[in-house]
Amino acid sequence: MNARAPKGTSDMLPDVGAAWEYLQRTAAALFARYGYAPVYTPLFEHTEVFTRGIGEATDIVSKEMYTFEDKGGRSITLRPEGTASVVRAALEHNLTANGQGTKLYYAGPMFRYERPQKGRMRQFWQIGAEALNMPDPSVDAEVIVMLWRFFETLGIPTSHMRLLLNTMGDEQCRPAYREKVAGFIREHSAELCEECNRREATNPLRAFDCKNPQCREVMAGAPLLRDELCEGCAAHYSAVKDSLDALGVPYVEDPRLVRGLDYYTRTVFEVQVDAGLGSQNAIGGGGRYDRLMEQYGGPPTPGLGFALGFERTLMAMQATGAFVPAATVTQVYVARVDESVSGAAFGVAAALRDSGVATEMDHQSRSLKSQFKQADRLGARMVVVVGPDELSSGQVTLRDMGSKEETRVALGAITAAVRDALSIAE
Repeated sequence: MNARAPKGTSDMLPDVGAAWEYLQRTAAALFARYGYAPVYTPLFEHTEVFTRGIGEATDIVSKEMYTFEDKGGRSITLRPEGTASVVRAALEHNLTANGQGTKLYYAGPMFRYERPQKGRMRQFWQIGAEALNMPDPSVDAEVIVMLWRFFETLGIPTSHMRLLLNTMGDEQCRPAYREKVAGFIREHSAELCEECNRREATNPLRAFDCKNPQCREVMAGAPLLRDELCEGCAAHYSAVKDSLDALGVPYVEDPRLVRGLDYYTRTVFEVQVDAGLGSQNAIGGGGRYDRLMEQYGGPPTPGLGFALGFERTLMAMQATGAFVPAATVTQVYVARVDESVSGAAFGVAAALRDSGVATEMDHQSRSLKSQFKQADRLGARMVVVVGPDELSSGQVTLRDMGSKEETRVALGAITAAVRDALSIAE
């Protein structure tokens, strides 16, 4: 047996697990204030949900998907991202029927077969949000602000963050622009890498996203979409920027920000940090996808959303000194002098837990000295010592681990005494 996690995956041990749950709680509380409700989709979908939605020419579909045939001969894929699944679910369950809008958020693992590196795993965790059937540019700004506020709430300093903003146009103005970029790539084919030349025929805008320094230098001279926008896209983009300006949310216009998925139209955005991630410095981003549901056979349904990466966000929090919660917080440790008082010690621990106090006790028959050491390692503020002498008089000993002061407390009053010592309100 190979007792190691598969390459590109990692076990979420208690400290990291506590951070993941903290991010989920933070997202749930913040997103609810904006009207978003939770949705959880399957970890796998019929493959066409991703090939049709994300685009067959994207790197995700062409290189990175975990696809297999199930026992019924159906092509199944582990989800590489969340938006396609949420839109599929919204269509299947009529969440946008009769023109109604819906706001949803999700959290969970995604899967992509790629070379593992810092902040990029084959199984990774994301939190995302989607706003469906809302065409107004005000929701673009709302979604961007919500993402920005989320990172602020986590304690990542705004001085370490940068919000990039761009527009991808729509079916009115993008086709002609794509051809201009394709023509530019053909003219400079000798100066561009093989991948960029391949994209000329499939998805020329992705050449802007190439990490090759020479390609980036060459593509800096390519035509810009902002000079080709139709009237509707230009007005939409201007309205988004006006809303962000009104709230004082800082952004940088990046005309070469294209994101990596085919379904984006109009607004795209990305939040980057300048600490802890190296070149892979994006911690979240998204955009508008007004034609995605139509690709699944549904009616025209505007959409907009984002996803943020847990692993990269955690690294950014650690690098910038933001608060990261500990795995467990033990407030009180119940120590037993010997085995004869085990039942009483168990009862004290249970009563404290039932009253809302985080309590731990010995389950390994340690010596009293070792129990005190364990209480110290766990960061317990108080230790309740249960011994036969104290119990004979209906008492236990309460020790303050900070001041080292000890007091005798009646067994029936220990819960109130501990809560009072910890300043826990009823």
